[in-house]
Amino acid sequence: MCESFKNEYQLCEEIGRGQFGIVYRCFSPSSRSSFAVKSIDKRLLLDDDIDRQCLDKEPKILQILSPHPNILQIHDIFDSDNHLLIVTDLCKETTLYDRIISSAPFSERDACSLFTQIIDALAHCHRNYICHRDVKPENILFDSRNRVKLCDFGSAELFGGVEGRELMNGIVGTPYYVAPEVLAGREYNEKIDVWSAGVILYIMLGGVPPFYGETVEETFGAVLRANLRFPTKIFRSISAEAKDLLRKMLCKDVSRRYSAEQVLRHPWVTNGGMTNEMI
Repeated sequence: MCESFKNEYQLCEEIGRGQFGIVYRCFSPSSRSSFAVKSIDKRLLLDDDIDRQCLDKEPKILQILSPHPNILQIHDIFDSDNHLLIVTDLCKETTLYDRIISSAPFSERDACSLFTQIIDALAHCHRNYICHRDVKPENILFDSRNRVKLCDFGSAELFGGVEGRELMNGIVGTPYYVAPEVLAGREYNEKIDVWSAGVILYIMLGGVPPFYGETVEETFGAVLRANLRFPTKIFRSISAEAKDLLRKMLCKDVSRRYSAEQVLRHPWVTNGGMTNEMI
């Protein structure tokens, strides 16, 4: 550990482990607060330029996006010859994926409460010309106050700015959640994040993914066809407003697909998941 880190924080127990680093809880005596610190061994990345680029990019992107209540915040960075230490918000071990496995399907109000925070985070990203590119339940954490924290910006991309918006390319993402234009190998824009968030909402409400198959190849084929359905057995009690929003998010035609800002203005979101019958 860097000496400068030791001057600011006390290292506590290990809480996670990845390919290139270990995550610990740490404690700041000055603020009397606990944080998470990811310790990355840079020696493991010396022969992989792509990994080094991701390592350099993620902290920069999180600094651009901070502070936002629903995006994991960086509090400190310590860089030495062999290690990079990134101090972030301390979150619970359970992810949205864990909550879906244990509790889905959610009520519309509960789903909307979580979903609105996810979309608010994505809208903030897109306003800052950042596309996450790997939105999935595993990348959605919760802090001690149960607020959503969007994390893992290792695949994120800057897509424009004062020069004007530029299309992105490259196949990134995760099978159930990736947008069809990504799989098709076409250039794409930030609306791929909206598609992924739409898949998450569908799963929260229905308990199953909208596009799936027995194999990865079959799942990709279902995503490319993008034939959105609402099986009566599963969606009988789901409101017309929620289904309308899902159709606008899981729209194969990107020009007609909602932006994150449009999603935030949709009646189902503004009413907090309360349907017309409930209001």
